[in-house]
Amino acid sequence: MVRVMRLAYPVRLERHPDTVIVTFPDIPEALTEGATEDEALAEAKDCLVAALGGYVQDGRPIPAPSQGVGTAYVALPALVAAKVAFYQAVRARLRGGTTFGCARTVLRSAYERDRSDRHRQTPQRQRWV
Repeated sequence: MVRVMRLAYPVRLERHPDTVIVTFPDIPEALTEGATEDEALAEAKDCLVAALGGYVQDGRPIPAPSQGVGTAYVALPALVAAKVAFYQAVRARLRGGTTFGCARTVLRSAYERDRSDRHRQTPQRQRWV
């Protein structure tokens, strides 16, 4: 069974006469705006992805989204959520082990997954009589 992980960060919307400003309580570096609320929320998704990329580049831990803080939520795209989960798993593994141990674990699981996929996809040889 595959479990889909959805990360949604709360946002605060500040309405001004000609713009809507979006801030993230959990990610203070992320700040964006738009002419309308819909435009501001669309920009907020890109802003959130860029801010989390900065956390990864700096090697900082990514804060977990808080619940019930904002007036709306911005969900990360599925691929970005998977990358965030992978980054957090690698950071957790590195805290308790070595870089080699982490790489070995990741590569071994990827190798085993690839090997089992190839085994399942290989067609049975037909016997020619």
